Order: sequence, then C-alpha cells, then structure tokens
Amino acid sequence: MSEVRFRHHTLRNGLQIVAECNPNAYSTGLAYFVKTGSRDETEEISGVSHFLEHMVFKGTPTRTAEQVNQQLDEIGSQSNAFTSEEQTVYYCAVLPEFQLPALELLSDILRPLLRQDDFDTEKQVILEEIAKYDDQPPFGAHEKALAYHFQQHPLGRSVLGTRETVGQLRRDQMLNYFNLRYSAGNIVLAMAGNVDFDAVITQLEKQIGHWENYDTQRDTPRAQPNSGFHSLEKPSAHQQYIIQISNGPAAEDDNRYASRLLALIFGDENNSRLFWEMIDTGKAEYAVVEPSEYQGTGIFLSYLCCQPDSVQEILELYQTLARDIQEHGVTQQELELAKSKVCSHIVLRAERAASRMFGIGNNWVQRGEYTSIQESIKRFQSVTPADLAEVLEKYPLTQCTSVAIGPTKIEHM
Repeated sequence: MSEVRFRHHTLRNGLQIVAECNPNAYSTGLAYFVKTGSRDETEEISGVSHFLEHMVFKGTPTRTAEQVNQQLDEIGSQSNAFTSEEQTVYYCAVLPEFQLPALELLSDILRPLLRQDDFDTEKQVILEEIAKYDDQPPFGAHEKALAYHFQQHPLGRSVLGTRETVGQLRRDQMLNYFNLRYSAGNIVLAMAGNVDFDAVITQLEKQIGHWENYDTQRDTPRAQPNSGFHSLEKPSAHQQYIIQISNGPAAEDDNRYASRLLALIFGDENNSRLFWEMIDTGKAEYAVVEPSEYQGTGIFLSYLCCQPDSVQEILELYQTLARDIQEHGVTQQELELAKSKVCSHIVLRAERAASRMFGIGNNWVQRGEYTSIQESIKRFQSVTPADLAEVLEKYPLTQCTSVAIGPTKIEHM
C-alpha cells in the first residue's frame, strides 16, 4: 500500500503548490488560497475583498458565468468560495479523474473580466447582503464586537464592509486591488487526497505560468488587550445575544495548541464548564468559546444567547467561571477529555480530502509549514496543565470586550 506523501513546488512566478497525496483516497480536494482579506484593505475600500470574490464568478475571457457554473456541475464538483479577515478561498472537491479539469476551471476564474456592468449589478447584491445580515440575529454582533475590541487594528474591519464603503467603491479601485493582491506570489494552491502532483505542475506551468508577481506585504501587529461593555438595543429581537472577545495566541505561537484545549474545557458545546453551568441549568440557550488565530495576533471569542431578563446573571456567571479557571486552572481529567475530543476530531476530519485540504492550506498560508495528522496529534497530546496556566496568565479570559444586542438596553457591568 502506498503511503501518504507531502509535496511542495513553487512556480517560476512565485505561486506555491502544496499537496498531501494519498493514492488510496476516493476523492481530490483543491483550493486556491489568496492571501488577502479585510485586514489588507483600507477604510476607503473596506469590503473590496468579499466583493471581488463575487466578481470572480462573473466570467473570464474564455467562459461566461453560466458556463462556469455548468461546467462545475458537469464534473460533479462540490465547490464554493469564502472571504475572511485574512484569506479569500476558492475550492472544489471532485472525483480523482476530474482533478485536472477542475483545476483548469478554478485557475481560469482567478483571472476574471471584472466588467463594469457586472460590477454595478453585483454591488446591489452585496448591499442587499449587508442589509440582510444586519437584520438577522445576532444582528452583526460579531463584527461590532471585533470593531470595538480591535479598534484601529486592521482586524477591526468588517469582511462585508459597510453600505457606505461598498456603495462608493469604484471598479478601478477594485482592479488596482486585484492586480496587487491576486499576484502569483500571494497565492497558494492546496490539494489533498488522490492527487496526480506531477500532472498538476505540468498543467499549471502552461496555464498560469505567465501570471505576474508583485511585492505584496501585510502588516501583522499584535493587538493590544482591551476591555469594555457595549449594549445595543434591537427592539425586533426576542433574545439577547452577547459576544465577548479576549486576546489569545497568534497563528505562529506554539501555545495555540494549549489555547484550543483551553477553549474546549471552558466553552465547548458539550461537557464544558459553560455547558454545565449555563446550558444544562437552562440559564442560557447557547454558550461557547472558540479561539481564532490570525497572523500576528489571536482571540478567544465567546457566544452567549439567553432571555433578556437573564443577561446580568449570565454575564456575572461568565466572569465567575472565568475567574475560577484563571485562579485554579484545569484538572488533569478535563485536559485528557479535551485531548480525546480534539484528536478524534482531527482523525475523523482527515477522512475527507476536502477537510484535509483546508487544514493543509491554512497551515501553509499562516505558518509556511506542513503538519501531518500524526504530528498534530502528538502536539496536542504533549500539552500539560502548566501550558494552559501559561496561556491564562498571558491572555486572561476575564479581560474582554463585551457587546450585547437585543430588545433590552443593558446597563454597564
């Protein structure tokens, strides 16, 4: 039986290809990771990365938008795209025999026409999306909390942008942004599963070897600790939504493994401290804590949802539980249970080529490294209670920016 093998190649124009090749896999996952997102924008063009993601599917010099969608269906692909603070990702999962046609198609759409008519039409779609998002629970609480917490830091900008910035955006501004951020050296192709790596390289050299490369930079300052309470009234809401953000390890920090285990112990959806004290008791409908790692900085983000008359109790209970874990740490049993959860999750996700592809791509884009499944498990298994205590000392959960949105105006805590 052939073994799983990691391959890496850089085209002459700087575009990198990374792949975990498993000849025994039943599918192939491939994705272009463009290292650009809301943190790379300016206030004037806020939202352009997400807008550009929409425009990429509007046609190329060789395909109409209809042909793009039809041909993705013809090869039976599961495909989509998304934009975050740091990346714009275009991905596809196919049967191995369709990996080269899928790659040719994805590569083609990454050089879109960006026509003025499409730009004008899609702008209205984006504006509707912004309005819709602001009207749906939790009413943009996530973005508002990030803005309050990060303030002038680049990560404080909304991925969608605002009605004002998107409404005033011009096609020439988008084109300039595209030429710089979608340059070859700022893109990584990640693949996993049954990959014919040599055939992929041969095809890419012919199809995209001419893509230009520009000197593309990104500032990655560490965010300053912050705290504060903000209450926003939304009369149409029936429940109160609370988002809290504390600083956490960055994508490059070794203690990110400990922080992920800490988040599971404190705020996983099941069998965590928040679960037993808030969910199991019926005090809250939802209570989780998740770590998010960015280049240069990171956060712990908590989502709480409860009845409006329970907000004060929930906020006080959260602080009580946060102080307790700060002062007394975690037990060995809690740590072992968290390790079992995360290691099982790693293995189960790895059975799908597309899931593995995302992990490989994120790892390479954020840290420039490849980590095998076995190595990931080893790193989590090596975490000690002292490692979690160190994370809590550096990044106290008690120091957080809180945003409450709902029908009730909450007084300052």
